[in-house]
Amino acid sequence: MKTVELPLVEDTEEFGRKLGEVVRAGDLVLLAGPLGAGKTAFVRGLARGMGVRGRVSSPTFVVARVHEPEQEGGVRLVHVDAYRLGGHLDELDDLDLDTELVDAVVAVEWGEGVAERLNEDHLLIRLERGIDDVRTAQLVPHGEWADRTLPV
Repeated sequence: MKTVELPLVEDTEEFGRKLGEVVRAGDLVLLAGPLGAGKTAFVRGLARGMGVRGRVSSPTFVVARVHEPEQEGGVRLVHVDAYRLGGHLDELDDLDLDTELVDAVVAVEWGEGVAERLNEDHLLIRLERGIDDVRTAQLVPHGEWADRTLPV
C-alpha cells in the first residue's frame, strides 16, 4: 500500500495521467472517497494518459461513459459512477462490465464494496480531502496489481 500527497487538483489529474500511461486492456481501477475528494479529476488525468477522446465528467446521471482511443490500437476507457447504484449488484451486472474488461480499462467511481467482484486483480485508490484541501491517495493493489510498478 502506498500513499501519495496531492496538494492541488492538478496534482490529482497528473497522478491519473501517469497511471493512464501504464494501464492496459483488462485493468480495473476502483475509486473511493467522499464528494470532492478528486475521483473525477483523477479519471480526467487517467483519460489524458490513455489518450482517449471526449470530455471526462462525472457519469453520475448516465452511470457509464465510454471514451474511445484517439489512436488506432489504443484502449477504450469505460468510466462508471456506481453512486446511484446504491450497492445493488444486479444493476452493476446490467452494465455488463465484465465484458468491457476484456478490451478496455474500467474506472469505477464509488466502486469500493461494489465492483471488486468484477476482477480480483484490481487497483483500489482511496482519495481523501483534508481540511487544508490537500488530497491524499492511498493505493491498495489487489491480485496481480501487487506485482506491478505504479507511477508514484
